[in-house]
Amino acid sequence: MKTREEENEELAKAVINTFVRNPVTRRKALSTMAKAGIIAGLVAAFGAGFGTGYATAPPKSTGYTPPPKGYIYGLDVEHPELSLWFVNHVTTNPFFTPTIYGIQDACNMIGNCKYVWTGSENSVVTDMVNAIYSAISSGADGIATTVIAPNSFDAPPIQEALSKGIPVYAYNAYIPNDDPHYAQYHNPPYLGYVGQDLYSSGELIANKWILPNIKPNQRVALFIATPPGTANIQPRIDGILSVLQANGYSTVDVVATGALVSQEQSAVEAYFDGHPDVAAMIAVDAGSTLSIGNVLREHGIPSLTNGGKILAGGGYDLLPGTVSNIVDGYLDFTIDQQPYLQGFLPALYLYLYLLTNGLEVVYFSNTGIKFVTKQNVTPYTYTSRFEGSTTSEPVWTTGMYPQLTNSTSS
Repeated sequence: MKTREEENEELAKAVINTFVRNPVTRRKALSTMAKAGIIAGLVAAFGAGFGTGYATAPPKSTGYTPPPKGYIYGLDVEHPELSLWFVNHVTTNPFFTPTIYGIQDACNMIGNCKYVWTGSENSVVTDMVNAIYSAISSGADGIATTVIAPNSFDAPPIQEALSKGIPVYAYNAYIPNDDPHYAQYHNPPYLGYVGQDLYSSGELIANKWILPNIKPNQRVALFIATPPGTANIQPRIDGILSVLQANGYSTVDVVATGALVSQEQSAVEAYFDGHPDVAAMIAVDAGSTLSIGNVLREHGIPSLTNGGKILAGGGYDLLPGTVSNIVDGYLDFTIDQQPYLQGFLPALYLYLYLLTNGLEVVYFSNTGIKFVTKQNVTPYTYTSRFEGSTTSEPVWTTGMYPQLTNSTSS
């Protein structure tokens, strides 16, 4: 005769197998998984086996109280409505549309969850700090924030949130201590970070694209949106510069482009017209990346890997025009830092921290070393909730994109 634990384990495996076999929409899958608690169940299964742990709604300060025996861990987790606050530096920027969708989908998976999207529209740190204080006073269960400036998010307010039992994660931007420019600063005491490894992404661009294609005596232009120095983009250009300087590149121009896409394109155009000898044009923000491709398109000049003489990598993010420029041969590459995951994962990590009373903490999730080139751009040409181009839920289809290649080698 099977024990109760064995029966429970078989039931859990049967549920999972059902999901694997049946093609269902993502929303239905998320909803069903939330009701079944598959996510929490899997976490517990790896730690202690199905049927051995229990969890239900906590008083916020004490953690979750076990329900009566007989539950499979995670299959019936009740909890009070969770309030997750996401503090952002550019709340209306379309880059973060998929981030919001990621938060929505994580809350749908968690169940009984709401979120608040707040902060600043134009990178005003005081607005962001005030938003964190509002989250604390409003009884937030968890907070995620971009950390775009050194020393501004430290003891107040993040330490205050933590002292009140509110977990805090950073996403999209943090203080990269591997960047010598920021070596004198320290990170606020948040639990972990979800986003691109900013400094190393710049190093990778230099090592993968500039060094193999451009000689040390050729002119390289690096474009950065204004204001330079913000912690979400400056470390990228610092990473590129560190590699170029170490390899003897003697003519490297750093060009501040602007805060608006229209300004950025004008700055790129002016530079390009004044420097006909430029061999590489690399940007470290979305608008400047788009602008490089647009300028080459206007002049009818293909990028290096498309038969031209200029390495026009652009660099970062996937605005629709950037995708078109890659498809049409006016950009060599861009990096997808996967903004959907920058919303989905922090929400899930905050939930797991609360669920486990602080036992499960993910310290660093690098979402951003995925190169997109002409060879693997096709999936990005379709409308996708994961890229923010539609709110629609895709149908789960096996083998939709058989042409996908290794993301770090393309």
